[in-house]
Amino acid sequence: MTTPEWLRPDLIGGTILYAVIGVVVLWIAFIVIDKLTPYHLWHQLVEEKNVALAIVVGAMFIALGMIIAAAIHG
Repeated sequence: MTTPEWLRPDLIGGTILYAVIGVVVLWIAFIVIDKLTPYHLWHQLVEEKNVALAIVVGAMFIALGMIIAAAIHG
């Protein structure tokens, strides 16, 4: 009985590596955008509960995630 293609250790390791790279790039992008805005994003989202800003930041994360996934996938 052979191991399924998706269970190969090199594929699993590569998937984990690319997932970590994607999360790190997304986190760095959030920090850069936080520095470029005139207010502190995290404070506005968590303490001020700015729903409109949360929607914009959520859309930004979705768009960046799609870009990062396309860049990693090739």
